[in-house]
Amino acid sequence: MDKRSLTERDICTKFILPAVGRAGWDEMLQVREEVYFTKGQIIVRGKLVTRGKAKKADFVLYYKPNIPIALIEAKDNNHSVGDGMQQGLAYAETLDIPFVFSSNGDGFVFHDRTGQSAVIEANLGLEAFPSPADLWARYRAWKGLDTEAEQIVLQDYFDDGSGKSPRYYQVNAVNAAIEAIAKGQDRVLLVMATGTGKTYTAFQIIWRLWKAGRKKRILFLADRNVLIDQTMVNDFRPFGAAMAKLSTNAKTIERQDGSKVDLTLALDGKRRIDTAFEIYLGLYQAITGPEERQKLYREFSPGFFDLIVIDECHRGSAAEDSAWREILEYFSGATQIGLTATPKETAYVSNTDYFGEPVFTYSLRQGISDGFLAPYKVIKVHIDRDVEGYRPERGQIDRDGEEVEDRIYNTKDFDRALVLDDRTKLVAKRVTEFLKESGDRFQKTIVFCVDEEHAARMRQALINENADLVAGNARYVMRITGSDKEGQDQLGNFIDPESRYPVLVTTSRLLSTGVDAQTCRLIVLDRHVGSMTEFKQIVGRGTRVHEDTKKFYFTLIDFRGATAHFADPDFDGEPVQIYEPGADDPINPLDDTPPTPGADETVVDQPGLPLPPGEAIRKVYVDGVGARIVAERVEYLDSNGRLVTESLRDFTKAALKSRFASLDDFLKRWKSAERKQAIIEELEAEGLAIDAIADELGKNLDPFDLICHIAFDKKPLTRRERANNVKKRDVFTKYGPQARAVLDALLEKYRDEGVLNLDDTNVLRIAPFSDMGSVVQLINAFGGKEGFEKAVHELQDALYQETA
Repeated sequence: MDKRSLTERDICTKFILPAVGRAGWDEMLQVREEVYFTKGQIIVRGKLVTRGKAKKADFVLYYKPNIPIALIEAKDNNHSVGDGMQQGLAYAETLDIPFVFSSNGDGFVFHDRTGQSAVIEANLGLEAFPSPADLWARYRAWKGLDTEAEQIVLQDYFDDGSGKSPRYYQVNAVNAAIEAIAKGQDRVLLVMATGTGKTYTAFQIIWRLWKAGRKKRILFLADRNVLIDQTMVNDFRPFGAAMAKLSTNAKTIERQDGSKVDLTLALDGKRRIDTAFEIYLGLYQAITGPEERQKLYREFSPGFFDLIVIDECHRGSAAEDSAWREILEYFSGATQIGLTATPKETAYVSNTDYFGEPVFTYSLRQGISDGFLAPYKVIKVHIDRDVEGYRPERGQIDRDGEEVEDRIYNTKDFDRALVLDDRTKLVAKRVTEFLKESGDRFQKTIVFCVDEEHAARMRQALINENADLVAGNARYVMRITGSDKEGQDQLGNFIDPESRYPVLVTTSRLLSTGVDAQTCRLIVLDRHVGSMTEFKQIVGRGTRVHEDTKKFYFTLIDFRGATAHFADPDFDGEPVQIYEPGADDPINPLDDTPPTPGADETVVDQPGLPLPPGEAIRKVYVDGVGARIVAERVEYLDSNGRLVTESLRDFTKAALKSRFASLDDFLKRWKSAERKQAIIEELEAEGLAIDAIADELGKNLDPFDLICHIAFDKKPLTRRERANNVKKRDVFTKYGPQARAVLDALLEKYRDEGVLNLDDTNVLRIAPFSDMGSVVQLINAFGGKEGFEKAVHELQDALYQETA
């Protein structure tokens, strides 16, 4: 057998897998091949949505299911034995795997990421692959696990037999929490972006500690009734009869599979607690309050619970002056796990001050990069009254006939202290225009307003703008706020992907945290958002991907400048596009150029809390003032995710010059690249949209000329000029008639359409090439595929012979 003629998969099957098996690894239980651990980043270009290539490890070795300890990156035998190591190390860092191997079938290179070995990287023969016991002993020593801690760490995950397995980052989070608790840590913080499955992660942690007998009585705390109820019937369902809710209100809940179940209650009508359960779920507000009679948690002894899990602990639950903090302090002897999407706070003491630094973090940026979370576009709309402020005329009378205080009112005042009804109507009109221009007026939308009264006025304005659809169903637009029972009753329908209504909901804070709105495609901000914590939570309402309804991204329309938080270094998930329409521009960014997916992308879609108590503020209503959209500056994201306030041209020039040191540097790179399109794709991946600058210049230029012109101030040639120069030199004379005809047609295609990947043989399947002969015939005119590719590369060299 010629080993060098074998594919990478053959090398895996014939050499690597047998070596692993001989070392004592169980192929069925401990070895997984071709482990895809990301989904592939969602890439949005106009209305074309693609997924990038998912990351895949060749082999992952598990000491027990969901406890990965080794990774093998394989290459075919034309590579050296260590050629896969750097790729393997990158994957191992993501998967939190300590032992990495590279192999080409001749042997192994072994890298110990723990730093415990005398030699970090060593060569091993095929017969010397380490056994599971050997690697586990190294792992134990690295983690400092004694025998008792090891028993907890090795406790099985819950498996319902359906084949569902946790995502890689959930495994990392669960294992990090279990290991910390096994070693005696009693305050544990997990930071996971909204939409990444914090509740499922919490379930697996609780399940393993409960089954191991380490934690026997557990309290799960949340701040939304819907979170408790859905948790009980979905993620926590396996706890069964051992679980109950600290509530007196009986409720029937629908599960994800459509079946219905009555919640088990731990309280009777007199609020007496049944202490026979092991897993309790409770609402903060239901078990504590300012009055002593409301402090239901005191009915338990301080040592009753072994473990408390606090969901969404960012919202002041760890603040020293919080009423909720007293619950945590009362049960201070219990291990306490905090779950949050936002680890830092500004209005309160930081939750990291209470829990300590996170044992695991999975950010919004990482979730978007991995393809588990939806990316988003931002449309920034500036209203004249917000930009310029509003000062009433002398003697201006409000709706009640009283004189309006003479001062300058700005965006923070509008709808809180001063109401300009025309402004509200303008926002409603602009949102409706977006829905109409998008072609889908039934995309679930949340409009965040200043307060409940503002949400009521916004509801009315949206109803009037969408009178045709409201006539069909009055629930098309609804207000869902803390005091609105009819609205709250519709919350379940709004977040249910199967329920069409309500479609547009107005709210103040009720929908800003914790509500799993999987199909929300539009978020509108018409209130100031001062807290980075809250801003991340609001963005999180749209980040869930829902493939069944082709929801792969969402749009955020900002009327109040809240997206200035993008410039904050604490923000970790920038948008894919920011668009600022002028006064007469459509609210949807125009996508005239048909986008083209990259080589490694798969097309997935394309066209075809109540306010804090305080003194009530008297609102001043002023009619007839008017409001209009004004054009404002454009802001772009640089390569570090910061917003840059400069022209598109200046922004592009600076970014290009940071990538290419000089014109010569760029020319060398361009001429050496077999696929010119690859350079453009790299630039676009860094946020440099060449098409956008071409549109601004209004010139029919090749990307090569655009870059030379913008970055290095060279006079550009048009594609027609470049094509004509090649024709003048008559560089195709050495080819036969059919080959020359193909090259002429390719040149025309470049001139008319700017095609860069001319060596892609698929181009020969379309007109005018399809009229010249079959693909095989046309390629044979060049003496075969290699000859065709060589001729095309010569054509490209000829095109760029004149440096602009």
